[in-house]
Amino acid sequence: MGDVRIICSSIVKAVNQREPTRIELTPWDLILLPFTQNQKGLIFLKPKPQATENALIIHHLKTTLSLTLHYFPPLAGRLATTQHQLDDTISYFIDCNNAGALFIHATADAYTLSDIIKPLYIPPFVHSFFPLNGLRNHQGVDNPLLGIQVTLLADAIFIGCTINHCVVDGSSFWHFFNLWSEISRCSDPQLRLPVFKRWSPHHLPIRIPKSHLEQVCTKAKKARLLHEHDDPDVQERVFHFTRENIAKLKAKANAEVGTNNISSLQALLSHIWRSVIRNTTNCDGDVETGCVIAIGTRHRFQELPGNGNYFGNAMMGGFVTMKSKELLNQGVGNAAWQINKTIATMTEESIKKFLASWTASPRLVTMDSRKNKYVLVTNNSPRFNVYGNDFGWGKPIAVRSGMENKSDGKITLYCGAKEGSIDIEACLPLQTLEAMATDQEFMDTVTV
Repeated sequence: MGDVRIICSSIVKAVNQREPTRIELTPWDLILLPFTQNQKGLIFLKPKPQATENALIIHHLKTTLSLTLHYFPPLAGRLATTQHQLDDTISYFIDCNNAGALFIHATADAYTLSDIIKPLYIPPFVHSFFPLNGLRNHQGVDNPLLGIQVTLLADAIFIGCTINHCVVDGSSFWHFFNLWSEISRCSDPQLRLPVFKRWSPHHLPIRIPKSHLEQVCTKAKKARLLHEHDDPDVQERVFHFTRENIAKLKAKANAEVGTNNISSLQALLSHIWRSVIRNTTNCDGDVETGCVIAIGTRHRFQELPGNGNYFGNAMMGGFVTMKSKELLNQGVGNAAWQINKTIATMTEESIKKFLASWTASPRLVTMDSRKNKYVLVTNNSPRFNVYGNDFGWGKPIAVRSGMENKSDGKITLYCGAKEGSIDIEACLPLQTLEAMATDQEFMDTVTV
Protein backbone atom coordinates (compact mmCIF):
# COMPACT_ATOMS: atom_id res chain seq x y z
CA MET A 1 0.00 0.00 0.00
CA GLY A 2 1.20 3.51 -0.79
CA ASP A 3 1.78 6.24 1.74
CA VAL A 4 -0.25 9.38 2.30
CA ARG A 5 1.18 12.28 0.29
CA ILE A 6 0.74 15.88 1.45
CA ILE A 7 -0.20 18.11 -1.51
CA CYS A 8 -0.62 21.37 0.34
CA SER A 9 -0.66 22.63 3.92
CA SER A 10 -2.11 26.06 4.71
CA ILE A 11 -3.68 28.17 7.43
CA VAL A 12 -7.36 29.05 7.08
CA LYS A 13 -8.61 32.11 8.94
CA ALA A 14 -12.16 33.15 9.71
CA VAL A 15 -13.81 35.33 7.11
CA ASN A 16 -14.93 38.71 8.50
CA GLN A 17 -12.71 38.45 11.55
CA ARG A 18 -14.43 39.38 14.79
CA GLU A 19 -12.80 41.58 17.37
CA PRO A 20 -10.19 39.56 19.31
CA THR A 21 -11.70 38.16 22.49
CA ARG A 22 -10.45 36.21 25.46
CA ILE A 23 -12.22 33.11 26.78
CA GLU A 24 -11.25 31.88 30.22
CA LEU A 25 -11.03 28.14 30.82
CA THR A 26 -13.10 26.29 33.42
CA PRO A 27 -12.09 23.22 35.45
CA TRP A 28 -13.74 21.04 32.78
CA ASP A 29 -11.36 22.54 30.20
CA LEU A 30 -8.22 22.80 32.30
CA ILE A 31 -8.29 19.25 33.61
CA LEU A 32 -7.58 18.11 30.04
CA LEU A 33 -4.34 20.10 29.61
CA PRO A 34 -2.07 17.00 29.80
CA PHE A 35 -4.33 14.90 27.53
CA THR A 36 -3.96 14.43 23.80
CA GLN A 37 -6.45 15.92 21.38
CA ASN A 38 -9.93 14.99 20.18
CA GLN A 39 -9.86 13.26 16.77
CA LYS A 40 -12.76 12.06 14.65
CA GLY A 41 -13.01 11.57 10.89
CA LEU A 42 -15.65 10.79 8.29
CA ILE A 43 -15.28 8.89 5.05
CA PHE A 44 -17.41 9.66 2.00
CA LEU A 45 -17.76 8.20 -1.47
CA LYS A 46 -15.94 10.43 -3.95
CA PRO A 47 -18.17 12.36 -6.38
CA LYS A 48 -17.78 11.79 -10.12
CA PRO A 49 -16.28 12.84 -12.45
CA GLN A 50 -13.23 12.77 -10.20
CA ALA A 51 -10.72 14.54 -12.43
CA THR A 52 -12.56 17.86 -12.36
CA GLU A 53 -14.06 17.53 -8.89
CA ASN A 54 -10.94 17.11 -6.72
CA ALA A 55 -9.66 20.68 -6.94
CA LEU A 56 -13.18 22.06 -6.57
CA ILE A 57 -13.80 19.95 -3.45
CA ILE A 58 -10.64 21.22 -1.74
CA HIS A 59 -11.41 24.85 -2.64
CA HIS A 60 -15.02 24.50 -1.49
CA LEU A 61 -14.05 22.94 1.85
CA LYS A 62 -11.45 25.63 2.57
CA THR A 63 -13.90 28.39 1.70
CA THR A 64 -16.72 26.98 3.82
CA LEU A 65 -14.32 26.29 6.69
CA SER A 66 -13.39 29.99 6.67
CA LEU A 67 -17.08 30.90 6.78
CA THR A 68 -17.69 28.45 9.64
CA LEU A 69 -14.77 29.74 11.70
CA HIS A 70 -16.54 33.11 11.80
CA TYR A 71 -19.04 31.47 14.16
CA PHE A 72 -16.36 29.59 16.13
CA PRO A 73 -13.65 32.15 17.03
CA PRO A 74 -11.94 29.81 19.57
CA LEU A 75 -11.11 27.31 16.82
CA ALA A 76 -9.21 29.96 14.86
CA GLY A 77 -7.31 31.08 17.94
CA ARG A 78 -4.58 29.77 20.23
CA LEU A 79 -4.19 28.95 23.88
CA ALA A 80 -2.40 31.67 25.82
CA THR A 81 -0.97 31.84 29.32
CA THR A 82 -0.43 34.33 32.08
CA GLN A 83 2.51 33.75 34.42
CA HIS A 84 1.87 34.71 38.06
CA GLN A 85 5.29 35.21 39.60
CA LEU A 86 4.19 35.91 43.17
CA ASP A 87 2.78 32.42 43.75
CA ASP A 88 4.55 30.61 40.86
CA THR A 89 1.31 29.67 39.12
CA ILE A 90 0.07 29.79 35.55
CA SER A 91 -3.37 30.41 34.07
CA TYR A 92 -4.65 29.54 30.58
CA PHE A 93 -7.20 31.16 28.30
CA ILE A 94 -8.23 30.99 24.64
CA ASP A 95 -6.98 33.95 22.66
CA CYS A 96 -9.49 34.31 19.80
CA ASN A 97 -6.94 36.12 17.64
CA ASN A 98 -7.82 34.50 14.29
CA ALA A 99 -4.34 33.04 13.94
CA GLY A 100 -6.12 30.37 11.89
CA ALA A 101 -6.76 26.65 11.64
CA LEU A 102 -4.50 24.14 9.88
CA PHE A 103 -5.85 22.76 6.60
CA ILE A 104 -4.06 19.90 4.83
CA HIS A 105 -4.86 18.56 1.37
CA ALA A 106 -3.47 15.03 0.97
CA THR A 107 -3.80 12.08 -1.38
CA ALA A 108 -3.61 8.34 -0.83
CA ASP A 109 -4.49 6.90 -4.23
CA ALA A 110 -3.49 3.36 -3.28
CA TYR A 111 -6.20 3.15 -0.62
CA THR A 112 -9.91 2.57 -1.21
CA LEU A 113 -13.05 2.74 0.88
CA SER A 114 -12.97 -1.05 1.23
CA ASP A 115 -9.43 -0.91 2.62
CA ILE A 116 -10.83 1.07 5.57
CA ILE A 117 -14.21 -0.50 6.31
CA LYS A 118 -13.77 -4.15 5.25
CA PRO A 119 -10.88 -5.38 7.47
CA LEU A 120 -11.88 -6.96 10.78
CA TYR A 121 -9.46 -4.65 12.61
CA ILE A 122 -9.05 -0.99 11.76
CA PRO A 123 -5.84 -0.66 9.73
CA PRO A 124 -3.19 1.59 11.35
CA PHE A 125 -2.82 3.70 8.19
CA VAL A 126 -6.15 5.39 9.07
CA HIS A 127 -4.27 7.33 11.76
CA SER A 128 -2.26 9.06 9.03
CA PHE A 129 -5.50 10.66 7.78
CA PHE A 130 -5.50 12.99 10.80
CA PRO A 131 -3.42 16.16 11.34
CA LEU A 132 -1.59 17.36 14.44
CA ASN A 133 -0.79 13.90 15.74
CA GLY A 134 1.25 13.59 18.92
CA LEU A 135 0.36 16.91 20.54
CA ARG A 136 -0.86 17.41 24.08
CA ASN A 137 -3.57 20.00 24.70
CA HIS A 138 -1.25 22.35 26.61
CA GLN A 139 0.80 22.64 23.40
CA GLY A 140 -2.06 24.63 21.87
CA VAL A 141 -0.10 27.71 22.88
CA ASP A 142 2.22 27.18 19.89
CA ASN A 143 -0.02 25.11 17.60
CA PRO A 144 -3.43 25.48 15.92
CA LEU A 145 -6.40 24.48 18.05
CA LEU A 146 -8.10 22.98 14.98
CA GLY A 147 -6.59 20.87 12.22
CA ILE A 148 -8.43 19.53 9.17
CA GLN A 149 -6.95 16.98 6.78
CA VAL A 150 -8.82 16.13 3.60
CA THR A 151 -7.33 12.96 2.12
CA LEU A 152 -8.43 11.95 -1.37
CA LEU A 153 -8.43 8.16 -1.77
CA ALA A 154 -8.95 6.20 -4.98
CA ASP A 155 -12.74 6.19 -4.60
CA ALA A 156 -13.40 8.11 -1.39
CA ILE A 157 -12.75 11.24 0.65
CA PHE A 158 -11.64 11.14 4.27
CA ILE A 159 -12.11 14.30 6.33
CA GLY A 160 -10.04 13.99 9.50
CA CYS A 161 -10.57 16.57 12.23
CA THR A 162 -8.33 17.20 15.24
CA ILE A 163 -9.44 19.73 17.88
CA ASN A 164 -7.72 20.68 21.10
CA HIS A 165 -9.62 18.95 23.92
CA CYS A 166 -9.30 21.98 26.21
CA VAL A 167 -11.53 23.80 23.72
CA VAL A 168 -14.18 21.16 22.95
CA ASP A 169 -15.80 18.05 24.32
CA GLY A 170 -17.69 15.60 22.10
CA SER A 171 -20.85 17.71 21.99
CA SER A 172 -18.96 20.84 20.89
CA PHE A 173 -16.81 18.83 18.45
CA TRP A 174 -19.88 17.62 16.56
CA HIS A 175 -21.59 21.02 16.88
CA PHE A 176 -18.73 22.46 14.83
CA PHE A 177 -18.65 19.55 12.37
CA ASN A 178 -22.44 19.68 11.89
CA LEU A 179 -22.43 23.43 11.26
CA TRP A 180 -19.51 23.22 8.84
CA SER A 181 -21.21 20.52 6.77
CA GLU A 182 -24.46 22.51 6.80
CA ILE A 183 -22.74 25.68 5.58
CA SER A 184 -20.96 23.60 2.93
CA ARG A 185 -24.20 22.01 1.77
CA CYS A 186 -26.79 24.82 2.06
CA SER A 187 -27.03 28.32 0.67
CA ASP A 188 -29.40 29.22 3.55
CA PRO A 189 -28.31 27.18 6.60
CA GLN A 190 -30.40 27.16 9.77
CA LEU A 191 -27.57 27.94 12.16
CA ARG A 192 -27.54 26.72 15.78
CA LEU A 193 -24.99 29.21 17.03
CA PRO A 194 -22.54 28.32 19.82
CA VAL A 195 -22.43 30.11 23.18
CA PHE A 196 -18.97 30.84 24.60
CA LYS A 197 -19.82 32.53 27.92
CA ARG A 198 -18.34 30.72 30.94
CA TRP A 199 -19.70 30.08 34.44
CA SER A 200 -17.61 29.42 37.51
CA PRO A 201 -18.30 29.41 41.27
CA HIS A 202 -15.15 31.48 41.75
CA HIS A 203 -13.34 34.24 39.94
CA LEU A 204 -11.65 33.27 36.68
CA PRO A 205 -8.91 32.72 35.60
CA ILE A 206 -7.97 29.67 37.65
CA ARG A 207 -4.33 29.48 38.68
CA ILE A 208 -2.47 26.15 38.43
CA PRO A 209 0.83 25.57 40.26
CA LYS A 210 3.52 25.43 37.58
CA SER A 211 5.38 22.64 39.35
CA HIS A 212 2.25 20.44 39.33
CA LEU A 213 1.58 21.08 35.64
CA GLU A 214 5.18 20.34 34.66
CA GLN A 215 5.26 17.15 36.75
CA VAL A 216 2.03 15.78 35.26
CA CYS A 217 2.98 16.66 31.67
CA THR A 218 6.40 15.02 32.08
CA LYS A 219 4.78 11.84 33.43
CA ALA A 220 2.30 11.84 30.56
CA LYS A 221 5.10 12.10 28.00
CA LYS A 222 7.05 9.21 29.55
CA ALA A 223 3.92 7.07 29.83
CA ARG A 224 3.12 7.64 26.17
CA LEU A 225 6.57 6.47 25.12
CA LEU A 226 6.21 3.36 27.29
CA HIS A 227 2.74 2.70 25.88
CA GLU A 228 4.01 2.88 22.30
CA HIS A 229 6.63 0.21 23.06
CA ASP A 230 4.71 -2.00 25.51
CA ASP A 231 1.30 -2.34 23.81
CA PRO A 232 2.04 -3.45 20.24
CA ASP A 233 -0.79 -6.01 20.36
CA VAL A 234 -3.57 -3.48 21.02
CA GLN A 235 -5.96 -3.37 18.07
CA GLU A 236 -9.18 -1.56 17.19
CA ARG A 237 -12.40 -3.16 16.02
CA VAL A 238 -15.87 -1.80 15.32
CA PHE A 239 -18.90 -3.76 16.58
CA HIS A 240 -22.37 -2.98 15.19
CA PHE A 241 -25.54 -3.30 17.30
CA THR A 242 -28.99 -2.98 15.69
CA ARG A 243 -31.90 -1.19 17.31
CA GLU A 244 -33.68 -4.54 17.76
CA ASN A 245 -30.77 -6.21 19.56
CA ILE A 246 -30.25 -3.18 21.78
CA ALA A 247 -33.95 -3.25 22.70
CA LYS A 248 -33.62 -6.91 23.70
CA LEU A 249 -30.62 -6.11 25.91
CA LYS A 250 -32.52 -3.25 27.53
CA ALA A 251 -35.55 -5.43 28.22
CA LYS A 252 -33.37 -8.18 29.67
CA ALA A 253 -31.44 -5.80 31.91
CA ASN A 254 -34.59 -4.17 33.29
CA ALA A 255 -36.28 -7.55 33.85
CA GLU A 256 -33.31 -8.90 35.78
CA VAL A 257 -33.43 -6.12 38.40
CA GLY A 258 -37.17 -5.37 38.30
CA THR A 259 -37.12 -1.81 36.96
CA ASN A 260 -37.90 0.21 33.84
CA ASN A 261 -35.22 2.83 34.43
CA ILE A 262 -32.23 1.23 32.70
CA SER A 263 -31.60 2.89 29.33
CA SER A 264 -30.57 1.25 26.08
CA LEU A 265 -27.05 2.65 26.35
CA GLN A 266 -26.64 1.56 29.98
CA ALA A 267 -27.66 -2.00 29.05
CA LEU A 268 -25.29 -2.01 26.09
CA LEU A 269 -22.35 -0.71 28.15
CA SER A 270 -22.97 -3.42 30.74
CA HIS A 271 -23.05 -6.04 27.98
CA ILE A 272 -19.75 -4.82 26.50
CA TRP A 273 -18.06 -4.50 29.90
CA ARG A 274 -19.00 -8.07 30.84
CA SER A 275 -17.76 -9.50 27.54
CA VAL A 276 -14.42 -7.68 27.75
CA ILE A 277 -13.76 -8.92 31.29
CA ARG A 278 -15.02 -12.44 30.49
CA ASN A 279 -12.53 -12.63 27.63
CA THR A 280 -9.56 -10.99 29.36
CA THR A 281 -6.83 -13.42 30.37
CA ASN A 282 -5.57 -13.65 33.96
CA CYS A 283 -8.60 -11.86 35.36
CA ASP A 284 -9.64 -13.84 38.43
CA GLY A 285 -12.91 -13.39 40.26
CA ASP A 286 -11.63 -11.06 42.98
CA VAL A 287 -10.04 -8.58 40.57
CA GLU A 288 -11.61 -5.13 40.79
CA THR A 289 -12.91 -4.03 37.39
CA GLY A 290 -14.25 -0.66 36.39
CA CYS A 291 -16.14 1.28 33.76
CA VAL A 292 -15.62 5.02 33.32
CA ILE A 293 -18.60 6.80 31.79
CA ALA A 294 -18.50 10.27 30.22
CA ILE A 295 -21.59 12.06 31.58
CA GLY A 296 -22.72 15.23 29.83
CA THR A 297 -23.71 18.09 32.13
CA ARG A 298 -25.36 20.54 29.72
CA HIS A 299 -28.90 19.52 30.66
CA ARG A 300 -28.01 18.71 34.26
CA PHE A 301 -26.63 22.13 35.14
CA GLN A 302 -29.15 24.95 34.73
CA GLU A 303 -26.64 27.77 35.29
CA LEU A 304 -24.54 26.69 32.30
CA PRO A 305 -24.81 29.44 29.65
CA GLY A 306 -26.46 28.39 26.42
CA ASN A 307 -27.35 24.95 27.77
CA GLY A 308 -27.28 22.65 24.70
CA ASN A 309 -25.45 25.31 22.65
CA TYR A 310 -22.68 25.81 25.20
CA PHE A 311 -19.31 25.55 23.42
CA GLY A 312 -16.53 24.10 25.51
CA ASN A 313 -16.22 21.14 27.84
CA ALA A 314 -19.22 20.24 29.99
CA MET A 315 -18.86 16.65 31.13
CA MET A 316 -18.03 14.61 34.20
CA GLY A 317 -16.58 11.16 34.61
CA GLY A 318 -18.66 8.55 36.39
CA PHE A 319 -16.73 5.55 37.75
CA VAL A 320 -18.45 2.21 38.38
CA THR A 321 -16.49 -0.62 40.00
CA MET A 322 -17.34 -4.28 40.55
CA LYS A 323 -15.40 -7.43 41.31
CA SER A 324 -15.01 -9.61 38.26
CA LYS A 325 -17.08 -12.46 39.73
CA GLU A 326 -19.93 -10.09 40.62
CA LEU A 327 -19.89 -8.53 37.16
CA LEU A 328 -20.03 -11.88 35.40
CA ASN A 329 -22.29 -13.85 37.75
CA GLN A 330 -25.00 -11.29 38.44
CA GLY A 331 -26.15 -10.73 34.86
CA VAL A 332 -26.31 -7.77 32.51
CA GLY A 333 -28.99 -6.09 34.65
CA ASN A 334 -26.93 -5.63 37.79
CA ALA A 335 -24.00 -3.89 36.09
CA ALA A 336 -26.41 -1.75 34.06
CA TRP A 337 -28.21 -0.78 37.28
CA GLN A 338 -24.91 0.23 38.89
CA ILE A 339 -24.18 2.43 35.86
CA ASN A 340 -27.68 3.92 36.11
CA LYS A 341 -27.23 4.77 39.80
CA THR A 342 -23.84 6.36 39.17
CA ILE A 343 -25.28 8.61 36.47
CA ALA A 344 -28.17 9.55 38.79
CA THR A 345 -25.69 10.96 41.33
CA MET A 346 -24.64 13.59 38.77
CA THR A 347 -26.85 16.40 40.04
CA GLU A 348 -26.53 20.16 39.88
CA GLU A 349 -25.36 20.14 43.49
CA SER A 350 -22.62 17.56 42.86
CA ILE A 351 -21.47 19.39 39.72
CA LYS A 352 -21.15 22.68 41.62
CA LYS A 353 -19.29 20.91 44.40
CA PHE A 354 -16.77 19.49 41.91
CA LEU A 355 -16.22 22.84 40.19
CA ALA A 356 -15.69 24.61 43.51
CA SER A 357 -13.29 22.02 44.95
CA TRP A 358 -11.25 21.78 41.74
CA THR A 359 -10.95 25.55 41.47
CA ALA A 360 -9.70 25.73 45.04
CA SER A 361 -7.13 22.95 44.46
CA PRO A 362 -6.49 22.16 40.76
CA ARG A 363 -5.62 18.51 40.12
CA LEU A 364 -4.42 17.29 36.73
CA VAL A 365 -4.44 13.64 35.68
CA THR A 366 -4.01 11.76 32.43
CA MET A 367 -5.27 8.58 30.87
CA ASP A 368 -1.65 7.44 30.91
CA SER A 369 -1.67 7.30 34.71
CA ARG A 370 -4.42 4.65 34.79
CA LYS A 371 -2.94 1.68 36.62
CA ASN A 372 -5.81 -0.84 36.49
CA LYS A 373 -5.85 -2.57 33.10
CA TYR A 374 -9.27 -4.04 33.88
CA VAL A 375 -10.99 -0.68 33.40
CA LEU A 376 -13.01 0.38 30.35
CA VAL A 377 -13.08 4.09 29.50
CA THR A 378 -15.97 5.26 27.31
CA ASN A 379 -16.10 8.44 25.26
CA ASN A 380 -18.25 10.14 22.65
CA SER A 381 -22.00 9.42 22.48
CA PRO A 382 -24.47 7.73 20.12
CA ARG A 383 -26.60 10.87 20.48
CA PHE A 384 -24.19 12.95 18.40
CA ASN A 385 -25.17 13.58 14.79
CA VAL A 386 -22.53 11.78 12.71
CA TYR A 387 -24.37 10.64 9.60
CA GLY A 388 -26.13 13.94 8.99
CA ASN A 389 -22.82 15.53 7.96
CA ASP A 390 -23.47 15.96 4.24
CA PHE A 391 -21.01 18.44 2.70
CA GLY A 392 -22.86 18.42 -0.61
CA TRP A 393 -21.98 15.05 -2.08
CA GLY A 394 -23.90 12.66 0.18
CA LYS A 395 -23.86 11.32 3.72
CA PRO A 396 -20.77 9.64 5.21
CA ILE A 397 -20.22 5.92 4.85
CA ALA A 398 -18.39 5.44 8.14
CA VAL A 399 -16.70 7.24 11.04
CA ARG A 400 -13.29 6.53 12.54
CA SER A 401 -11.21 8.07 15.31
CA GLY A 402 -7.53 9.00 15.27
CA MET A 403 -4.59 7.70 17.26
CA GLU A 404 -4.85 10.09 20.21
CA ASN A 405 -6.12 9.04 23.64
CA LYS A 406 -6.01 5.41 22.55
CA SER A 407 -5.08 2.73 25.06
CA ASP A 408 -6.17 -0.71 26.22
CA GLY A 409 -9.81 -0.42 27.31
CA LYS A 410 -10.85 2.67 25.32
CA ILE A 411 -14.43 2.35 24.03
CA THR A 412 -15.69 4.99 21.57
CA LEU A 413 -19.45 5.21 21.08
CA TYR A 414 -21.14 6.29 17.85
CA CYS A 415 -24.62 6.26 16.44
CA GLY A 416 -24.94 3.67 13.68
CA ALA A 417 -25.75 4.45 10.07
CA LYS A 418 -29.27 3.06 10.58
CA GLU A 419 -31.56 4.91 12.99
CA GLY A 420 -31.49 3.51 16.50
CA SER A 421 -28.36 1.42 15.94
CA ILE A 422 -25.10 1.94 17.84
CA ASP A 423 -21.49 1.26 16.83
CA ILE A 424 -18.65 0.88 19.29
CA GLU A 425 -14.98 1.22 18.43
CA ALA A 426 -13.15 -1.01 20.91
CA CYS A 427 -9.43 -0.58 21.53
CA LEU A 428 -8.29 -3.80 23.21
CA PRO A 429 -5.52 -6.41 23.11
CA LEU A 430 -5.79 -8.65 20.05
CA GLN A 431 -6.15 -11.70 22.29
CA THR A 432 -9.22 -10.18 23.97
CA LEU A 433 -10.81 -9.15 20.67
CA GLU A 434 -10.27 -12.63 19.22
CA ALA A 435 -11.86 -14.21 22.30
CA MET A 436 -14.84 -11.83 22.08
CA ALA A 437 -15.34 -12.93 18.47
CA THR A 438 -15.99 -16.48 19.72
CA ASP A 439 -18.08 -15.38 22.72
CA GLN A 440 -21.57 -16.50 21.68
CA GLU A 441 -23.38 -14.45 24.32
CA PHE A 442 -21.72 -11.32 22.98
CA MET A 443 -21.66 -12.05 19.25
CA ASP A 444 -25.36 -13.04 19.19
CA THR A 445 -26.07 -9.33 19.68
CA VAL A 446 -23.56 -8.11 17.06
CA THR A 447 -24.39 -7.59 13.39
CA VAL A 448 -21.48 -8.51 11.17
